[in-house]
Amino acid sequence: MIQKFYLLVMSFAFTVCSLSAQETATTKSKMDSGDDASFRLGQTPYSAKPKNAWELGIHLGHYFIDGDVDTRIPGGYGVGLHLRKAVHYVFSVRADLFYGVAKGIEPQPWSHHNVDGNVVNQIGGGLVEDVYDSYNPSNGHPDGIWFPAYKTRQIYGALEGIINVGNILFHKDRNKWNWYVGLGAGLSSRDTKLDLGPGAIGSTYSGLLATTGWTYEKFNTKAGRKDIKAKLDAVYDGVYETQGFKKAGIFRLGDETNIAVMFIGSVGVARKLSKRFNLGIEHQIMASDDDYLDGIRFRTEDDLTADVDMQHYTNIRLGINLGNFDKVTEPLYWLNPLDATLNDIAGLKARPQLDLTDSDGDGVIDMMDQENNTVAGASVDTRGVTLDSDGDGLADHVDKEPFSPIGHEIDKDGVAKVVCCITETDVNRMIDAKTGALLTDMKSKNSNCGKWYLPMIHFDLDKYSVKPEFYGHLYHVANVMKMCPDMCVTAVGHTDVRNTTEYNKLLSYNRAQAAVDHLVNNFGIDRSRLKLMYGGEDANITKGTREGEHYMNRRVEFRVCDPSDAEMVRPAGGSAGSGDKKSGKVGSTFKGNKNSGY
Repeated sequence: MIQKFYLLVMSFAFTVCSLSAQETATTKSKMDSGDDASFRLGQTPYSAKPKNAWELGIHLGHYFIDGDVDTRIPGGYGVGLHLRKAVHYVFSVRADLFYGVAKGIEPQPWSHHNVDGNVVNQIGGGLVEDVYDSYNPSNGHPDGIWFPAYKTRQIYGALEGIINVGNILFHKDRNKWNWYVGLGAGLSSRDTKLDLGPGAIGSTYSGLLATTGWTYEKFNTKAGRKDIKAKLDAVYDGVYETQGFKKAGIFRLGDETNIAVMFIGSVGVARKLSKRFNLGIEHQIMASDDDYLDGIRFRTEDDLTADVDMQHYTNIRLGINLGNFDKVTEPLYWLNPLDATLNDIAGLKARPQLDLTDSDGDGVIDMMDQENNTVAGASVDTRGVTLDSDGDGLADHVDKEPFSPIGHEIDKDGVAKVVCCITETDVNRMIDAKTGALLTDMKSKNSNCGKWYLPMIHFDLDKYSVKPEFYGHLYHVANVMKMCPDMCVTAVGHTDVRNTTEYNKLLSYNRAQAAVDHLVNNFGIDRSRLKLMYGGEDANITKGTREGEHYMNRRVEFRVCDPSDAEMVRPAGGSAGSGDKKSGKVGSTFKGNKNSGY
């Protein structure tokens, strides 16, 4: 029987390995891969069911039989394996294999006939089973009394439907506890042997009434029954040498097996230890049309009931979730079925609304204004910052000479202090400006090449393709570089704070690379004159959470190379963001609604 169980275990393990290999090789979570895009875009009303892992379980515990003979508690054990698969969030199917051993001993004496003394009318088992004939006084037994003792080995294979109610959650995305009930059916095979006597088959025990000091009063107390069993244990040799009675006419595979249909009811609770493991405790009740699990059919001649023996198995189960979690989720009975819906509701609540408020009235809305307290009437740039065109330290709106000549002191009104009389120094300076300095400027294009204002460009959410409205900005950068052939320009990419730090570093690199490629491919700028750097989300212009503020942070800045600037290599990682079709780069798995504009 044990060999057959080992064969079943090997077959079960082979099936598990095959199913696990197939699952990890071919499946991918729709919720994690972007295959659920139609729901995310609002094109379908329901989200796709995620591909989820199979659960392999190992269980062991206490197995006992509730029958005509008292069971030993503790006195039996069971071990087994299961394979479980979720059909949906509440219902799953479980295949179970089990091997168990149960023992029992009866403190009530049984006999083939009435016996004088205290045990009158204690006529019990052996009424129909010929395996007890050796205790018949007509066959030479001195008193015809025995106390039944049995050992039963049982194996079964069953299929159960499991209903769990632990993941109907409303306030978190995962649960740590799961309680469930199950109902199923399968085939079982048992082998029952009896300890009817010391030595060989046919030998018997005798004088057991005197040995145990059995009386009805003693039998009727818990302490008395315990003492009777202890004294029987001292007499019985613990060898179950006699094959128990087999019911005739039941299905068998060969003459040595008893195959019966069995029904199972289960109830249990499990605690998640991690995404991979969970531990639970469960109790099973197993019923089959077999009243010979303990070797006895009828308790007494007055108790000829048709009650069958029941099996019980209290066990600890270790569940192992199989598969690659990059491709499958945890089993559905650990997930919140409302997770996708609740996350979308939270996303809708957090979606920024366009706010056209311009607190300082400078023509730049607060969402994009980097200087929200501009003085009324002051001219500002596209960022809302007050202009100082000549760089003399006075803003244009208070500067009476907003374009003062460079190189001269200014008065309190911003007017340049130009000397009234032309000196030799002034003449030489003008000649230099028109001749030697001009020649120098022609070579370097501009003696102030390091002072040029270089613009920045912005990007859509999770994108690194250059937007057409910023082509003019890049044209301006290219013109400056052509005017200043010795100028080195650094392009620094940035992102907003959404997504992970590693993802944002790669996305900011892609944005800086797209800007550099545009300058090289469209304007012929030598790549060696450009240094590519990136900062991810580390140097944001604004810390706000409104969409306009996020937009300001999604940028590439240009500056004249600083001595500390150095070309940065591409960060590690797969892909981040998506570019235009011409770039040929692979898009990301960012989930969003393209119809929303960000």
